[in-house]
Amino acid sequence: MVKKWKWGVLTGVITVALVFVAFGINAGEFPETIKMENPTYEKRKKGIVIFSHAKHTREYKAGCGECHHDENGKPLDDLKEGDEVQSCIECHKKLGERPKGKDAPKLNKKQRLEYHAEALHYNCKDCHKAFNKKNKTKKAPTTCTKCHPKLKKKG
Repeated sequence: MVKKWKWGVLTGVITVALVFVAFGINAGEFPETIKMENPTYEKRKKGIVIFSHAKHTREYKAGCGECHHDENGKPLDDLKEGDEVQSCIECHKKLGERPKGKDAPKLNKKQRLEYHAEALHYNCKDCHKAFNKKNKTKKAPTTCTKCHPKLKKKG
């Protein structure tokens, strides 16, 4: 029984190492782009956003804490490139967007942020709107189709 457990752990460690090597992931760097995909979403109405981590941090000089925060919403400004961060879904556990429509319950912001997609949208759209206002531009996208690619129809 103990031998099977040790082999299982060893196999898991080797698998993770191979994934890091195969995708060129270096523990000391962040990925250039991040596919904002979560495997818990089975059906999507919108295409998956490809987030340019490099562009936001290098070109726009966005600090880590502008996106990454603790459980109280306080920015994690002391993060450094290569630090481990939690996935958004670990705290914003409800899949999709908040219920909408005339019969939908009235939710406060804290309740809306329990929804994964709502949390991401708040984070991105609020920052983009502030960027546009500050720079007197419309360069940062604030609508669905500007970030989400159109889904290809199957069949």
